[in-house]
Amino acid sequence: MRICLALMVSAVAAQAAFADETVTVGGSRVALIRPKAVRASVILLPGGDGAINVGDRGDIHGLLGNQLVRTRNAYAARGLAVMVADANTDLKAAVDYMAAIRRPVTVIGTSRGTLRAAEGIARGARPDALVLTSGFLSPESGSSSNVMSILGSSSALPRTLVIHHTSDGCKFTLPAGVDPFIKWSGGRARVKWLSGGAEEGDPCQARGHHGFNGLDGQVVGLAAGFR
Repeated sequence: MRICLALMVSAVAAQAAFADETVTVGGSRVALIRPKAVRASVILLPGGDGAINVGDRGDIHGLLGNQLVRTRNAYAARGLAVMVADANTDLKAAVDYMAAIRRPVTVIGTSRGTLRAAEGIARGARPDALVLTSGFLSPESGSSSNVMSILGSSSALPRTLVIHHTSDGCKFTLPAGVDPFIKWSGGRARVKWLSGGAEEGDPCQARGHHGFNGLDGQVVGLAAGFR
C-alpha cells in the first residue's frame, strides 16, 4: 500500500512539474510541454503519417506508440521544452517558436520524421542541432527518398547525431545506409549504434528494433544530451 501511494504521489508531482498545452505554429496545431525550468528546447518529428491528432490541452491522440511520442515526457523531465509537431507543421516556424523559449533548439526526427526534418531544413529551418533516429538517410537505406536526396548537399546540415539499431529490419532504414550518410556529411554527423531490446511484429513499426522497443531510456539519453 505504501509503495502504491508513493508511486501515485510521484506521478502527480511529475505531472504538476510540466505545463502541457496546444499551440498553433505555422498554421498547424502542435503539443507543447514546458517544464518550470527550461534549459534547452527540442522539436519531435514522429514517423508514419505524422498525424498526432492533438487535442485542446496538449493531449495527443495519434501515433501514441511512436518512439518519440511515447517518450515526450522523458525529454521534459530533463528540463527541455518539448514540441511534438504534426506532419503539416512548418519546421522553420517551429524552430523560431522554440528559440523564443530557449536555445539551443534540437530537432529530433524518427523514421519518416527524418524526411520531414530534411524537408524543413531544405526550406530554411535552422535548428542548432539535429538527431536522426531510424532514419531514411541515404540510397543504401532502401528508399530513393532520403535525407541526402532531399538536401542535395551537406552544407545545410547542422551538427547531427544518427541513432540507429544494428538490427533495424525495416526495408527503408537499413543499417547499410548509415555509413554512406556519415561520409557524405563531411564531418557534420556522427553515429551511435544501439543493440538489444525486443522485436515484435512489423519490422517498420514502433514495437520492433526500428522503434527501439525496450531501449527508450538509451535513446532519450543520447538525443537529449546532444545539442
